[in-house]
Amino acid sequence: MFLRIVRGFSAFPAKSRSGERFYAARRGPSLWYTGGVAKTPRKLDGAKGEIPERIARLISDMRSGKRLALARLISKVENRDEDLHEVMRGIYALSGKAEVWGITGPPGAGKSTMVDRLAVHLRERGKRVAIVAVDPSSPFSGGAILGDRIRMQRHTSDDGVFIRSLGTRGKHGGLSHATKEVVLVLDAAGFDVILVETAGVGQTELDVLKLAQTVIVTLVPESGDSIQVMKAGLMEIADVFAVNKADRPEADKLVKELVTMVGMNDHDENSWIIPVLKTEAVRDVGVKELTDAIASHQAWLTKSGHREEKGRRFLKEEVLDILAERLERTLAGAFETRSGQELLEQLLRREIDPYSAADVISRV
Repeated sequence: MFLRIVRGFSAFPAKSRSGERFYAARRGPSLWYTGGVAKTPRKLDGAKGEIPERIARLISDMRSGKRLALARLISKVENRDEDLHEVMRGIYALSGKAEVWGITGPPGAGKSTMVDRLAVHLRERGKRVAIVAVDPSSPFSGGAILGDRIRMQRHTSDDGVFIRSLGTRGKHGGLSHATKEVVLVLDAAGFDVILVETAGVGQTELDVLKLAQTVIVTLVPESGDSIQVMKAGLMEIADVFAVNKADRPEADKLVKELVTMVGMNDHDENSWIIPVLKTEAVRDVGVKELTDAIASHQAWLTKSGHREEKGRRFLKEEVLDILAERLERTLAGAFETRSGQELLEQLLRREIDPYSAADVISRV
């Protein structure tokens, strides 16, 4: 086991009567046996500092291509396991090389089929591909309920493709809270391109912007409110527009409207002009051209310096999200104390208002 030392404690190796090695914690003259055989922390290549042996072994196995180790690390991240910090510390320096493509759009736009076809074209180009399909969660188990992997059976025997479904777990934004960290794990595992499919899109479901270097907005001709959705924010996040199911009526009209809207933006010689492409993912029509357009955007990001700019913004958001998660847990735990319960009773009796209660908790 690996002992997590808290402030005021020190640790040192010791032996039990049976000869087992363990770590003991000391504060002042007292001694507490932590139990179990010690797992000596070790330095992992690329990692900052030492991490527990069991985590180092999992990361090493993942890097050597063992899918079970990769799946276990992802589960630790998704379930917010107690080893989460150690996992992130172990894999962070190994990440930063993969391209992350976000595929978003309204339900029924054919995003899963599009992701499936994009993976095929990427594999033809020799790329190792990871797919993160973010589905609505079951209200009972918290797990993903649509199971996009069922729709991508062709890739199950391909060692160059890894597919994982994640639940949104009630997160507004169409992305699971842990999605960004799962992407980091897949990046560290050595995948060249990570495709992230959101659970849907709406005015508040724009979290993909905080994750993907290239955002592909997928629309269908019969989406009567598509342009309204654009005005609500999609226009600001799209790097590529894909009008899917383009064999249906009104496809040309939607393409024309999108091209007009793109043309209304301010452009200079260094700007990225959002391409609008027609696709029929189910028949693999236009998907090669879409893949080319995305690759062009990735090249533009590097040439223009926007890749580093986006990376800086992503890191800031990541740290703020971690702080928010920790603060939420801390504040929620305040209500489990006796004083917290008394505060709730005061609220019920209308002796204090919610804002004043929040002030009391924030001062704790």
